[in-house]
Amino acid sequence: MTGICEGRVVVVTGAGQGLGREHALALAAEGARVVVNDLGEAAARAVAEEIRAVGGTAVADPGDVSDWAYAEGLVGRAVAVYGTLDALVNNAGLNRDRMLVSMTEAEWDLVMKVDLKGHAAPLRHALAYWRERAKQGSPVAARVVNTSSGAGLMGSVGQGNYGAAKAGIVALTVIAASETARYGVTVNAIAPSARTPMTEAVEAFADKMRVPESGFDAMHPGNVSPLVVWLVSAESGDVTGRVFESEGGTISVADGWQHGPRAVRERRWDPREVGPAVRDLLAKAPVPAPVYGA
Repeated sequence: MTGICEGRVVVVTGAGQGLGREHALALAAEGARVVVNDLGEAAARAVAEEIRAVGGTAVADPGDVSDWAYAEGLVGRAVAVYGTLDALVNNAGLNRDRMLVSMTEAEWDLVMKVDLKGHAAPLRHALAYWRERAKQGSPVAARVVNTSSGAGLMGSVGQGNYGAAKAGIVALTVIAASETARYGVTVNAIAPSARTPMTEAVEAFADKMRVPESGFDAMHPGNVSPLVVWLVSAESGDVTGRVFESEGGTISVADGWQHGPRAVRERRWDPREVGPAVRDLLAKAPVPAPVYGA
C-alpha cells in the first residue's frame, strides 16, 4: 500500500530521540524521504541508518537549528539531496525547569534560544524557499508542523521559560499560517503529552510516564506521530493555523484566546467605574483552564 506521504521530502528537527525519532520513523514508513536533524551527530546518523535498514529513505544532518546560518543550510541541503522540500517538522527543544524567582538568565536564554529560535530559524528559511517556488509558478503543497506544549497553552508551575517559549511557538504558528497561505503553505502546531527524555526527568510526571506492565502504553511517544504524519501529508491542505493536543489515543483541537465579553462607554472610563465593570465581565467570561501544577 502506498503511504500517505509517498515521495514527500521532510526535515524533522530534534529527531535523534523521543518524539522526533518517532516522527521520522513514522514519516519514512509512510513513504517520506526524511532529513534527520539533531544536535547530536551520532543520534541523527543512528536514526537515519535505522530508517534505511528497513527500506526507507533518510539522510542525517546534525547541527544546531537555532543557528540562523545552519538552519538556512539545512533547508538548502534537503533541496540539494532530494531536489525539493515539502515539509518541516519543528520538534527540537529542551527545558530548564525552575521557579521564576530562582531562574538564572542563562536558563531563560537557553530555552528561548533552542525552543523558540530553534523553531523560527528553520521556519524562516523553509518559507523563503516555498515563497520563491510559488513566485516562479511552481505548485507548492508545503506543510509545517511546530511543537508547542500544554505548558505553553495553559501554563505550568516551574516552567516559566519553557511555557513562554512554547506559547511563543503558538503565536509564531498562527502568524506564519496567515502570512504564507497564499504560497500554498500550511502551518499547524501540536501540543503532545508523551514519555520523552525531558518528561521522564520531571519528578511530578514519574508515575504518569512509567511504562505499564500490560495493555496500551498511552505515553509512548509514537502515539503522537500519526497526527504529525497526516499534517505533513497532501491530505491536510485545508487545515492551517490550528493547534492540536495529542496524548495516547486522544486528539483534540485546542482553542486559544478569543475576544470575550465587552463593556463599552462612549467616553473615557472613570477609574471608580472600572472595578464593577471588570467584575461583571469576569462573571460572564469562561473560567480559565487551570495552570498545570497549580
